[in-house]
Amino acid sequence: MISLRGLCISVFLAAIPAYCAAAAAPEFPTHPLRIIVPLSAGAADTLSRTIGQKLNEAWGEPVIVENRPGAGTSLGSAIVARANADGYTLVMATFSHAVNATFRKRLPYDTLKSFAAITLVASAPNVLEVHPSVPARTTAELIALAKAQPGKLNFASAGNGSSSHLAGELFKMMSGINIVHVPYKGSAPAMADLLGGNVQMTLDPLPSSIGNIRAGKLRALAVTTASRAPLLKDVPTLSESGLPGYDMQGWSGLLVPAGTPPKIINRLHGEIVKALAMPDVKSRFSGMGFETVGNTPAEFQNRIESLQKDGKNSAMLTVLSPSGDPAIVVLGLK
Repeated sequence: MISLRGLCISVFLAAIPAYCAAAAAPEFPTHPLRIIVPLSAGAADTLSRTIGQKLNEAWGEPVIVENRPGAGTSLGSAIVARANADGYTLVMATFSHAVNATFRKRLPYDTLKSFAAITLVASAPNVLEVHPSVPARTTAELIALAKAQPGKLNFASAGNGSSSHLAGELFKMMSGINIVHVPYKGSAPAMADLLGGNVQMTLDPLPSSIGNIRAGKLRALAVTTASRAPLLKDVPTLSESGLPGYDMQGWSGLLVPAGTPPKIINRLHGEIVKALAMPDVKSRFSGMGFETVGNTPAEFQNRIESLQKDGKNSAMLTVLSPSGDPAIVVLGLK
């Protein structure tokens, strides 16, 4: 007959192996991580590589950054949605991620249910900029030129559903002009054609444009946010330039597959936010035109949810994409 004392000792001894195994379990991460950038080479790479470097310094594990552009960022995002929910695969999501469900008929994932938020990394204004050959030095002059030549001026974007596309459509709507949207597969080819004079203007994110603006290769007319950009203090906002209420900004943030354990999400969040607070990181990002953020997973998730909700409930403009599929452009979103 087993005594109570003997029973307690047996239970204790039986629990030791499980306890030791848990105590010996290596802490995340134990092998390389990767950050998927669902865009062609550009500013999002710098954000990802900078954060990756800091994670490598903190954890001693490499962080591989992969560019997987296509389908308005949904191709790269789909890779992450299908990845193991173990924290080793992240996506540097952008503004497009939040509005793609409104903009596109079908996606290979659910924007809200297939991912778990880590943090909003940074935000930046878009810039209304023109090729030097365009005889307009203010937004008012550009609007007058477009009204005098309806359908003659083109604006480039990084692709259907990108922040540069939506910023351009909002500009068209609020100014009452007819300019033609020319989508590209990323910001880099769009900028190349603008610099070559093949298109006349764009509303590209500031980090992708600041170098060409400073070099005099492009003329900045206005920024899209409610306040002026620190790097372009002499450039007015579109709201100041005759389009009151115009306020739109691009952003980038990190997500992981849904189902990733909260402990791993918290570890990723803590180290990434720590990196974003470092003076060298803040200096590098601000020098590109970004405002460093670093909010909570819940705050970032709420931002994505509100954008998607606003997109479905707010005024919209239907535009035909090159493939002929109806695309919904969400207006007035931040």
